[in-house]
Amino acid sequence: MTIDWSWIGDHTDDLATLTVSHLQAALSAVAFGVLISLPLAVVAHRIRPLRGFLLGISNVLFTIPSIAIFVLLLPVSGLTRTTTVIGLTVYTLVVLLRNTVEGLDSVPAKTKEAATAMGTRPLRTLLTVEFPLALPVIMAGVRIATVMSISLVSVATYIGDGGLGQLFTDGFQRDFPTPVIAGVVLTILLAVVADAALVAVQYVLTPWRRRRA
Repeated sequence: MTIDWSWIGDHTDDLATLTVSHLQAALSAVAFGVLISLPLAVVAHRIRPLRGFLLGISNVLFTIPSIAIFVLLLPVSGLTRTTTVIGLTVYTLVVLLRNTVEGLDSVPAKTKEAATAMGTRPLRTLLTVEFPLALPVIMAGVRIATVMSISLVSVATYIGDGGLGQLFTDGFQRDFPTPVIAGVVLTILLAVVADAALVAVQYVLTPWRRRRA
């Protein structure tokens, strides 16, 4: 299998455009997933009878095949980027919700009791004590969800989106491996760079872990 380097040189702008589009779809889905999963995780953490229900729903949604969920969304949002983002957001929830719940569960009860004894209100305790201490576990979920979303964006090619996935379709249809190889390499690079960036964000947001180390 050989690579036509001249094709890559002639399509640099297209590759850059598809890469940016791919990343935008993945990051949008993760951002919406975080916004949805955080309040749901708090509910699941505080109201134990709802924990199994919420986690069960997210698990059920995760079992729906990716192509099927995009097809099911077509009557609602059509052949648009919205369909891609909604579908990807659904898949991020199972990881983000579970990790956020586990992160909140990992906060020592004595720490929360100490905050309460100091007169800290429950909401402030949640924002300034529980979430910061749960952040490493939450960020682990965000990293997994981000890499997963980057890999799944390509599936949206079947509804006319898909970012770098369009290169796969183009290469297969023309029996021309160069676009396929370029798409695979760029997808892997996006995942690696995004994961490294999130590791850096976690490093900045958890200075107490650096001091302890």
